[in-house]
Amino acid sequence: MKYIVTLNGNQYEVDVEQGQATAVYTGPAVLPEAPAAEVAAAQASAPVPAAAAAPAAPAAPAGEGEPVTAPMPGNILDVRCQAGQQVKSGDILFILEAMKMENEIMAPRDGVVTAVQVAKGNTVDTGSSLCTLK
Repeated sequence: MKYIVTLNGNQYEVDVEQGQATAVYTGPAVLPEAPAAEVAAAQASAPVPAAAAAPAAPAAPAGEGEPVTAPMPGNILDVRCQAGQQVKSGDILFILEAMKMENEIMAPRDGVVTAVQVAKGNTVDTGSSLCTLK
C-alpha cells in the first residue's frame, strides 16, 4: 500500500508491505538532510526518556451516596465543592481539562456532597470517582 506523507514541508512516498516499509522522497529537487527511513530508524533506536508520572488521584474515603465520575481522562483544574456542601442539579463541581479543553463536571441531582476524592492537579481516568452525593 502506498501513502504520501508530508513531514516538515517535504513529501515522502511511503510503500508499506507486511513486515517491511520503504520511503521514497517525492518533494522538491533538493533532498532533506536525512532520508525519512534513516530518521525513523534513528528515532526507533534512540532511548526514550521516561516521562514523569503525573500525580494520581489519592485514595480517599468513598463516602456515602452516588458517585460523580469522570466522563473522560484528564486533569483536575479546579475543585468547586467540599464535603458537607449542599448542591443543586447543574451546579459545577469540578473543572476537568481533557484534550486542551476545560469541561465542567456538574451535579447530576440535588444533594449533599459526602466526600471529595480528588484535588486540584490530580490526573483521573474515565469512570474515576470524583465525589459522592447523598
